[in-house]
Amino acid sequence: MRTAMSVESILAEMRAKRDPKVVEEMRRFGIASEGTLGLSVPYLRRLSKRIGRDHGLANELWETGVHEARILAALVDEPEKVTETQMDKWVNEFDSWDVCDGCCGNLFDRTPYAYAKALEWSEGKKEFVKRAGYALMAELAVHDKVAPNAAFVGFFGAIERGSTDSRNFVKKAVNWALRQIGKRNLRLNKAALELATKISKKESPSAKWVASDAIRELSSEAVQKRLRRSS
Repeated sequence: MRTAMSVESILAEMRAKRDPKVVEEMRRFGIASEGTLGLSVPYLRRLSKRIGRDHGLANELWETGVHEARILAALVDEPEKVTETQMDKWVNEFDSWDVCDGCCGNLFDRTPYAYAKALEWSEGKKEFVKRAGYALMAELAVHDKVAPNAAFVGFFGAIERGSTDSRNFVKKAVNWALRQIGKRNLRLNKAALELATKISKKESPSAKWVASDAIRELSSEAVQKRLRRSS
């Protein structure tokens, strides 16, 4: 059902809260400043709860091009109404890691296309398209509680290939995916550590960083203790 709030009223409220100082701070963390208002994610989550779920409004919010409106779009959209065409359109318009990760973790990972898109996008050329592939893998590892181990082992080839990509937002997402998969259970932890060891032998600074950081966390006593307790 259509919400009582319009795009115009939502944008008016958001713009009234804009904070140029926060925009400048966001820029320091690699977040695109064009069309950015400087609003926090907790505020956007509260706003999304007032709005409710609305697929049509989500697409209208996306089309504004306003940074926070696009994060909000992922929070109010209805996963069951999202199409592959919409996902491909949005991912090709990503210009910042927070919009990318927000869409992947609040919306895309809840669609029936998530696993296929994660693999498809991991082979993309654009930095944020490729990041989206690995961010989606990481978010699925956290949110899909019933998926079998095989679903995540199926990502290992893409993770190994992506480990040599030196672009900052890609290599960090590759590492993120590997770590989150390795924290699901003891079996995947062992498999992820074996993959990380294999990646560490590549003649690539990015691969060595991805591997060493993953090994450090996945082999830590804190992670091992938690996995043993939950097994």
